[in-house]
Amino acid sequence: MSNPRTAALRDAGVSIWLDDLSRELIDGGRLAELVSGLDVVGVTTNPTIFSAAIGGGRGYEAAIAACADRGLSPEEAAFELICADVADACDVLADVFAASGGRDGRVSVEVSPALAHDAAGTVAQARELWRRVDRPNAMIKIPATVAGLEAIAETIAAGISVNVTLVFGITRYRQVVNAYLTGLERARAAGLDLSEIHSVASVFVSRFDALVDPRLAEIAEASEAADAADPAQTGGEDALALRSRAGLANARLAHEAAEQGFSSERAKLLLAAGANRQRPLWASTGTKDPALPDTLYVDGLVTAGTVNTLPMATLAAFADHGEAAQDTVAGEYREADQVLNTLDGLGIDYAAVVAQLEAEGLQKFEASWAELLASVETAMESSG
Repeated sequence: MSNPRTAALRDAGVSIWLDDLSRELIDGGRLAELVSGLDVVGVTTNPTIFSAAIGGGRGYEAAIAACADRGLSPEEAAFELICADVADACDVLADVFAASGGRDGRVSVEVSPALAHDAAGTVAQARELWRRVDRPNAMIKIPATVAGLEAIAETIAAGISVNVTLVFGITRYRQVVNAYLTGLERARAAGLDLSEIHSVASVFVSRFDALVDPRLAEIAEASEAADAADPAQTGGEDALALRSRAGLANARLAHEAAEQGFSSERAKLLLAAGANRQRPLWASTGTKDPALPDTLYVDGLVTAGTVNTLPMATLAAFADHGEAAQDTVAGEYREADQVLNTLDGLGIDYAAVVAQLEAEGLQKFEASWAELLASVETAMESSG
């Protein structure tokens, strides 16, 4: 029987994708249980997730030994293990994929972080991963760097479904929509069936607050000292009132950008030809601050036609006490504008925050990828 809270989120039009994957989840039947019991209809992965899964070693011993016997490099072995997990997870979700007409039942696999600024290399690896996983419900994750935008368009043009990752700013989100539409136009010109191509754009939420909130605390502290001399000052109160609101505001404005992008005449022509809208996906939805409600980035981003990818702990928390009673996005655009405008008035530069988040996001994935390769190399050496 489905959980009533996750069922309510599903009925509100939000697709629940699990932000986790491991051999244990697949072979132990837990992923199938989450599909049937907690309305999970997709899976996202990244190097951090696979580093934890493969680094832990559980369920990978035989496959790692086989890779060592074949003389594979650590990177070749890592992709071998990753593609096997993704393919098997796709099989678990095959019925969801069929029932949703390809909208859900998706499992994402990411290109190497080393290719983030290499458009041609990204496209080549996206094609290779698509071929190796060999499942229609796979999605290839490509970061929304400047080079990534062209890679996204080319990959979509090849008929490959894409999960655009590491989207932080509104301007970049609009560029992602443009890249998707460009890819669809090229696919249509090549005679491909647009209805078989799907995409999501992953907007990172909690990382925004994790960067902005400490700055707000500094502003409030500085203002407190100034207030002692001039009680009419209110900068400190404004700063405190904005804590943990920037992430939701930014995501809501990204949603508005998506609505505008797919209301254009250009998009309408493609949709009329059978294309699918690229859905906003809320990523990084586990709260970083333990003082915050643990379902903040789920309760606050309920609106139809979106995806929320939840870490296991956040999924469990929402199933226990989450709320999906009403739309918490579409009517909040202008308030979200006000939040970002007030941040700017306090001296927090939006463009600088977005640039820092993108740079840090790439660095974190590169570090996780290096850690994964080191773990695979160690396991391969000890397997003999």
